[in-house]
Amino acid sequence: MSLRENFETPSQYKTWSYVLMGAGALAVIAGYLFYGSSQDQDKITHFWSALLQNGVYFLLVLNAAMFFFAATTLAWGGWQISFRRVTEAISACVIPIGAITFVILLAIVFGHRSYIYEWLDHDLVARDEVLKGKSGFLNPGFFIVWSILTIGLWTLFGLKLRSISREIDDKPLSIEEGRKYIFKNTVWAAVYIFWFALTVASVTPWLWLMSINAHWFSTMYSWYTFASSFVAGVALITLFVIYLKNLGYLEFTNEEHLHDLGKFQFAFSIFWTYLWFSQFMLIWYANISEETIYFRTRFEGPYQGLFYLNLVINFLAPLLIFMSRNSKRNYAVVTFMSVALLFGHWIDFYQMIFGSTLPKGVPMNLLDFGIAAGFIGLIMWNVARVLGKYPLIPVNHPFLKESIIHHT
Repeated sequence: MSLRENFETPSQYKTWSYVLMGAGALAVIAGYLFYGSSQDQDKITHFWSALLQNGVYFLLVLNAAMFFFAATTLAWGGWQISFRRVTEAISACVIPIGAITFVILLAIVFGHRSYIYEWLDHDLVARDEVLKGKSGFLNPGFFIVWSILTIGLWTLFGLKLRSISREIDDKPLSIEEGRKYIFKNTVWAAVYIFWFALTVASVTPWLWLMSINAHWFSTMYSWYTFASSFVAGVALITLFVIYLKNLGYLEFTNEEHLHDLGKFQFAFSIFWTYLWFSQFMLIWYANISEETIYFRTRFEGPYQGLFYLNLVINFLAPLLIFMSRNSKRNYAVVTFMSVALLFGHWIDFYQMIFGSTLPKGVPMNLLDFGIAAGFIGLIMWNVARVLGKYPLIPVNHPFLKESIIHHT
């Protein structure tokens, strides 16, 4: 069997990535001229909210691919090895998207944009007992240092794991070398998972997202954010796998692997819904004013439509469509659902941020979609660039045979 191990980016793919990046750059420039430098406070808030939403959303989605890579490595999973390089290429996008997101966070904090983070208003903090009590945690110094550590270590651990993966491209391993290789992979995957737990599953969503509503808190918020980004991350992996399969690459990847990717999307959509309902139900049932304020603008206010659309796309659609075995093996159905879930969780992050920064409501417009298009174009370009640098299939990996004979 002759394998197509070296990816060559199709010209149409390149064109689309450049067009989308150009649309994103144009959206940012036009957004700053007509929104960011406007005298209308709502327009200024809209501009920075759109940048924050897209930056954080796409960064967490890309980092979810790194989590998928590390978690399956830690579990000694062999089924995903045939498309492992796709996951690695997506995770490599954490570097450029992380840098962009960090610049956005810096601009918000050092620009003293208290209409995004109210704890940046020193006068308000001085006279507000709740904000004053959280000032040891919610302050520019801690925010920036933790953001540097978060993105920096995601980047460094990702680089290390990917470099280990590529060590075996040029040489077969003996049995003893294979054991040492798997052990080294496992150790570094565990180190990454530990840092992931401290960031995505704990502190970072509190800082970047929940602190927009500094008077409100939820102990489920970080897990909810993780579930949302992980579903979207698996959907993104699935889309690139299907795209490469359609081009004739990834010969060892088949409908069995697609089935498992569909099961991941189905299972974590249910997990996301469980966290969504648990958070909402407890707050609704207790009916405490400082807790219900978060849902008032979403459940009853101007974001009510997005609130229910969020549930339809991210819960009802995967529940009904992915319930059957055949649907998870159908390339067209899985492609449709992967696109829908990526968009659905983009909406989830939209209402998470805009529902707090602009509680009176704001119409979704070309600025929001244009900035999103720019991030998508950059991801497409960078994934293709990384895929073209290394063999698509790690033929010397000790677990490759497990992936070839994998069945569900």
